[in-house]
Formats: sequence, structure tokens, C-alpha cells
Amino acid sequence: MAYREKTAWLTLVCMIVAYVIYFSLVLSGQVGPRLLDIVWTFGIVASIQAIVVIVGHVVLAVSSDADERARPDERDRAIARRGGSASYYVLLVGTIIVGVVMPFSDPAPKIVNSALLAIVLAETLRHVLIVTSYRRGWHG
Repeated sequence: MAYREKTAWLTLVCMIVAYVIYFSLVLSGQVGPRLLDIVWTFGIVASIQAIVVIVGHVVLAVSSDADERARPDERDRAIARRGGSASYYVLLVGTIIVGVVMPFSDPAPKIVNSALLAIVLAETLRHVLIVTSYRRGWHG
């Protein structure tokens, strides 16, 4: 498995676990309705996720060859571009819904969590496309 594929898997798994936990807490009502409660809970979950990802990247970097960590080639850049361009549209739609539609009908906590969900969905799609492109081969 390529180094960049391993890092994409690491980030994807950590994101899924972290944000399933976060949004489960939100949906179960364990996060208070105040924006400060949302920011505090999200900050804790995101910080733990960041620490796990950083430690994982260090472990992967130490355990892989220098050749694997070399600068990305054309294929790596094409795969990253594919993931980024597709996830851009998810983020764009989420931003339009959160910024244009929801302010007229929904309370602030729901808007904040919807914005976070749009970001998480876009990043999840980006990493899913990166992983599948490495797994199935790049056909672009």
C-alpha cells in the first residue's frame, strides 16, 4: 500500500470515528443548545482527532522508506485533484444551504452543526475518492 494511501486511510478512519461520535452526541441531546457548548464539544473531538492523526502520520513516516515519502508524482497530484474537485461541490452545496436557506428558518445551533456536517462530508468524500483511486487505480 502506498504511503499516501495509508495516510488517506488514517485520516478517513479518524474522521469517521470522531465525527460519528460528535454528531451522535449532538443528535442524542448530550450537547447543550448554546453555541459555547457546541464549540467546546467540537473542539474536544477535533483536538483528539488531530492528535491521533498527527501521531499516526509520524508512525507512518518513521515506518516507511524515504522513497515512499518522496514528492508526489503526477498520479498522486491527479488523485488529490480529483478528490478535491469533487468534494468542492459537496462543500459548495452545503455552504449554500447553510448560508442562504437555513438563516431564514433554523436556529443558530442547527446552522452551526449543519455547516460542520457539510465540511465533514466534503472532507470524507475527498478521502474516500483518494483511497478508491489508489485501490482501483487512477483512470482519469
